[in-house]
Amino acid sequence: MVKAINAFDMNWLHKCNKHVCNKPLTTFFWSISHTGDGYLYVLMALIAMIHFDETSISFVKVVLVGFLFEIPSFMVLKNLLKRSRPCKVTKQCKPAISPSDEFSMPSGHTAAAFLVAVIVAHFYSDYAIYTYIWATLIGFSRVFLGVHYPTDTIVGAALGCLCAVISIHLFV
Repeated sequence: MVKAINAFDMNWLHKCNKHVCNKPLTTFFWSISHTGDGYLYVLMALIAMIHFDETSISFVKVVLVGFLFEIPSFMVLKNLLKRSRPCKVTKQCKPAISPSDEFSMPSGHTAAAFLVAVIVAHFYSDYAIYTYIWATLIGFSRVFLGVHYPTDTIVGAALGCLCAVISIHLFV
């Protein structure tokens, strides 16, 4: 089973990362990836607070509590699993960005994006499709840019969704 997962990861990593020499495509995915750095989450909370109604206040509380679960969880998992970044494992992988830490599993960018996407979908369902597409693009961008394997982003997405569901159930 582990061999099959590794084969899947390497196959899709190489299929995605081989296009990193395409500058417009790399710039696009670099931009998408950086929307997951945290600034957008603060902006979303500020926009929600401008409305200052019951829904927006609940939204911000749920997002904050979700991150209180997600951030320590992904940090503990990274330090327990200690999976090396793909650019450290295979010479065929060409990283287009510098990773923020040493380990790759799970993807924190993807976890955070899916956390927010699930919570946005719960509170503002009209925007659900857009936030899920955005979160998926963040996960894909991390593989394309050579800093994560596909399963890192799958596990990150699952972690983000789980933390969002827990947070929603605590407050709603």
